[in-house]
Amino acid sequence: MLKAQINDSSFEISEGKEQILLNNEPFSWDLRQISDKDFHILKDNKSYNAELVEANYAEKIFKLKINGTIHTINLKDRTDLLLEKMGIHNTTSTKLNNLKAPMPGLIYEIKATVGDEVKKGDVLLILVAMKMENAIKAAGDGKIKTIKVNIGDSVEKGQLIIEFE
Repeated sequence: MLKAQINDSSFEISEGKEQILLNNEPFSWDLRQISDKDFHILKDNKSYNAELVEANYAEKIFKLKINGTIHTINLKDRTDLLLEKMGIHNTTSTKLNNLKAPMPGLIYEIKATVGDEVKKGDVLLILVAMKMENAIKAAGDGKIKTIKVNIGDSVEKGQLIIEFE
């Protein structure tokens, strides 16, 4: 399931049996990719031209121009929603201690190195879990002391990934 915030509206997107559900209702459309960033959409006998203007995959924020109007889309996947529910997005500490795996998964990419000074919100690594790439960000400011994993490593929930000074 995904939660999408588009401008001032909020939607839940999920998969039913061989169909997409929007707020638990079947959603049907015809989507054709024209180029890397251009799409043509038919929905309820109306035609739409869509262009991907900007994509921030780490933050899951996208800007689409649909028939000339730009829409900002913020996405939250299951992991984001679970972490938000657990209150992890509201960390009050600005000093980092250690980073542990928030869920089991596979280390897909490491974006930081030993000795790096990181700020709150910096993407440290990409963890693949349940076929989804999850950007693991710094919860506060700190300096990386050691990185305990390598690309391709499987990690368990709670496993130490990065130590900070």
